[in-house]
Amino acid sequence: MEYARHSPGRGFRPWHSLLYYGQRIVVMPWMRDRVVQLLQRYVRLRTGKSPSTASGPCSAHLSRLRIEGYTPLGQLLTATQLHDIRAFLRDKPLTTKQAPGQRFVRASVPPDVRMADYAIADVVDCPHILALANSPELANLAAAYIGCKPTLSALGLRWSFPGQAACDELQTFHRDVDDWRFFKVFVYLTDVDVGAGPHVYVSHTHITPASMRLELLSDGDVSRQFADRKVHTITGESGFGFAVDTYGIHKGMPPTDTPRLMLTIQYSLLPNYLYKYRPLRRPELVGFDRYSNRLFLQN
Repeated sequence: MEYARHSPGRGFRPWHSLLYYGQRIVVMPWMRDRVVQLLQRYVRLRTGKSPSTASGPCSAHLSRLRIEGYTPLGQLLTATQLHDIRAFLRDKPLTTKQAPGQRFVRASVPPDVRMADYAIADVVDCPHILALANSPELANLAAAYIGCKPTLSALGLRWSFPGQAACDELQTFHRDVDDWRFFKVFVYLTDVDVGAGPHVYVSHTHITPASMRLELLSDGDVSRQFADRKVHTITGESGFGFAVDTYGIHKGMPPTDTPRLMLTIQYSLLPNYLYKYRPLRRPELVGFDRYSNRLFLQN
């Protein structure tokens, strides 16, 4: 996804920068909760929706997500759906944030690349992605956790590769500060064991105070500061998904043996003003909630 400009210059939107940095400087959980309550009321008035409740399996996932910050969701994609996704992506170009002008396909990845992303238009057009993001199971979980109708605020398909290059910041323990309340659903699109770069999450840290500055933490820092917290190293077969409140401390382990392809879906209260959104006109994609999908699909 394309990053928005947060300093004066062409494309700078002061209001968006204020909204983005405003929520970053409020670090105490109880203060963030107060603002969340006000924003929930605003969204409910705007959408005409009452607070959502969870039932059945969604209730168990919601409870664990609220308490631990992490919950496994099981197999979210079938073998046929995974085949369709990989076939669609086979000839689609990849880019890196280090060299955004450089383009290559999966079959010819430069040796110094550690992480690479597909363009957002290809993510939207990829079969089964938006259908999964809007599935009743995930939409209901998102509405219940966010406390109102959620905004689909990020979509991504990213490869992580073994190699000798330095690790990316995302491969070091950190927090995401994307909105007042948000969470991500990650889906492995390749088999992920310890050698394929699994996601790692420190439980219960989504309800601990953060620092105003985004900090990178070493494994030793995490061991010292959060010795009483369970650290989840999340492995799974292709198609396995899990939900994580990434305000909590997490990282993606660098792959050592095999590459990893992962889908990211983010639900939040507001747009993530870190990004510049360009909704796409896709008349063939009908039936999805207009409000929740407004950042990616033109009404």
